[in-house]
Amino acid sequence: MSDNRIDARFAELKRAGRAALVAFVTAGDPDPATSSEIVKALPAAGADLIELGMPFSDPMADGPSIQASSLRALSAGGSMKTTLSLVRGFRAGEASTPIVLMGYYNPIYQYGVERFLKDAKAAGVDGLIVVDLPPEEDAELCLPAKKAGIHFIRLATPTTDDRRLPAVLRNTAGFVYYVSIAGITGTRSAAEADVSRAVKRLKRHTGLPVAVGFGIRSAGQAADVAKVADGAVVGSALVDRVAGHLDAAGRARPGLTEAVASLVRELAAGVRGARSNP
Repeated sequence: MSDNRIDARFAELKRAGRAALVAFVTAGDPDPATSSEIVKALPAAGADLIELGMPFSDPMADGPSIQASSLRALSAGGSMKTTLSLVRGFRAGEASTPIVLMGYYNPIYQYGVERFLKDAKAAGVDGLIVVDLPPEEDAELCLPAKKAGIHFIRLATPTTDDRRLPAVLRNTAGFVYYVSIAGITGTRSAAEADVSRAVKRLKRHTGLPVAVGFGIRSAGQAADVAKVADGAVVGSALVDRVAGHLDAAGRARPGLTEAVASLVRELAAGVRGARSNP
């Protein structure tokens, strides 16, 4: 049995007969203190896994909401150092909720791969999703991460065909993140029947859990995904909730953390009730 928190959490949820709610927020958005407060509030609100966006100035696979959150974090002093510090602060009070860092290779490369993996592992990071490193580049980060005990999670999309899938899955660990629509984050959502077919196809190729994201904004949509997949990933809706509670100068208004937590509670209720409702 792996000692990685991601494996432990999915095994626990499988025993409970339900899917995971994976909550994405950007590290340092809108400022370090508020971001830390938000992340600490997620497990109690019902997030089973947390994806933390690593702020980057050119997040090309992300839609306007997540791009804006990345820029807010950077302008508030966000960096790889502050992201890892946020994880350390979270781990001081929460030992079991998995944390996955998601983003682009450039900030990791600038920080130094070896140093990054050592510091990320020590901080309590469990997995990485690096959207601009294809399987052909596994030696850059994926294989060293695996050696360091950090899962490297890959994205599969509607255009990843059966010929390409084995390469995508070869060194993947933790779970497979199925991007249910082609395009950028936060724009639209896929039909439940399409998602169901895609999940079944992926399951023919891998025994890993399959989490589905992109376009899930409501408890109903999260429940639809939770009926057919092992996890529902929600990002843009949470990031939009942060943006909606900022003042004209972009500072956090009172109640911001509770506003995010309340949306997570709604989504978690959708996910948790999905399989008990025929």
